Amino acid sequence: MSAQTPPPQAQTAGLPARRAALRLLDAVLRRGQPLEQALVPATRDMPMPADRALAHNIAATTLRHLPDLDALIDSATRQRLPDDAKARMVLRLALAQALCLDTPHHAAVATALPLVDGGPRKLVHGVLSALLRRGDALPTPPHLPADVMARWSERWGEPMIEAARDALAGRAPLDLSLRDAAATADWAARLGGTSLAPGHVRLPADSEVTALPGYGSGDWWVQDLAASLPARLLGPGDGRLVLDLCAAPGGKTMQLAAAGWRVTAVDQSQRRVERLRANLARTGLEATVVQANLTDWTPEAPADAILLDAPCSATGIFRRHPDVIHRVGPRQIAEMAEIQAALLDRAIDWLRPGGRLVYATCSLEPTEGEAQIAALLARRADVRPVAIDDVMLPAGIDSAQPGQLRTLPGMLAPAGGLDGFFVALLERPDSV
Repeated sequence: MSAQTPPPQAQTAGLPARRAALRLLDAVLRRGQPLEQALVPATRDMPMPADRALAHNIAATTLRHLPDLDALIDSATRQRLPDDAKARMVLRLALAQALCLDTPHHAAVATALPLVDGGPRKLVHGVLSALLRRGDALPTPPHLPADVMARWSERWGEPMIEAARDALAGRAPLDLSLRDAAATADWAARLGGTSLAPGHVRLPADSEVTALPGYGSGDWWVQDLAASLPARLLGPGDGRLVLDLCAAPGGKTMQLAAAGWRVTAVDQSQRRVERLRANLARTGLEATVVQANLTDWTPEAPADAILLDAPCSATGIFRRHPDVIHRVGPRQIAEMAEIQAALLDRAIDWLRPGGRLVYATCSLEPTEGEAQIAALLARRADVRPVAIDDVMLPAGIDSAQPGQLRTLPGMLAPAGGLDGFFVALLERPDSV
């Protein structure tokens, strides 16, 4: 054991969780990794689930309030600390705990200083002590990063920005999709939730998923209401073949199987395919599962329908995953748009004449949504939009234009809101 690392019994209480939170913050902000992806390696030496959850909560809370935490830190330093400086990282974590998570000030300080061993401990102690003495509070709701605010404001307007800030401030509710949509009222009553659409129940954010009735028997699965919209647009399957592309972890696969489709679910990631298989096993629903790269794979026969839940920037799920608004920018969005265009062209060729394709992204970027479909229709004469029947949508959500659906922060806000999604319904005509 190195001289810098005291034995476990000598460590400050709660310090391992703070060290893990620092690793998480570094992974997101310096290396651009998704928070959930970084969680396993960052907490590998922490056997207690409660400690892992604490590390995650500290990091996620810091990311929700990052611009405001930085403004506070900058107000107390003569010279601005670099964005990736360990001192700034530690100050962000400590202030997030003290100002957002009700951590006692002495505990926030005591667990911050060991994180800068060999670094500017006096600076961190001085800035942190001064700010805590000042008694400043963070703005409510939190501000978005300046580049994100500028990008979204230009496209969606100031009301959307205010709604996005409100969404970022709180935890998203827990949405469930039901295996049997006909039993919606029964499950809403049994779970003590509310339903915003057939086959849907909404519960408070702090619900313990595995302890809820119906989890073990596979009567439902967790799926944001917005994420359930793409599969709803395909309607009943009646035994027809549908390809669910980029399918894992399987929410849409299970929707389609429950609606009577004969599903072939394709995903590239082995780990995610394993989750998909586990979800199918728990719910008792059936699908043919294929692990493959869509640039290499080809179906054996044309499909009656295709659901392409394309890889994207995922900026629409920022209220659940606040890391996305700090690690995704124009370069990543443009890279995703190239992949989406290639997958769209490839998938359309797998449709039988008269077949329908649903394209979806959990993104708030028009480049990955409206502009993507406009470009597709301009280059492909063998595809056309299909008007969306608003009866198929939850009350309060309407199709934006023929064949397109857009959900934004602020929609259904009194009922708990929605993730940001873009969905297009397209058809390959019998003749062109």
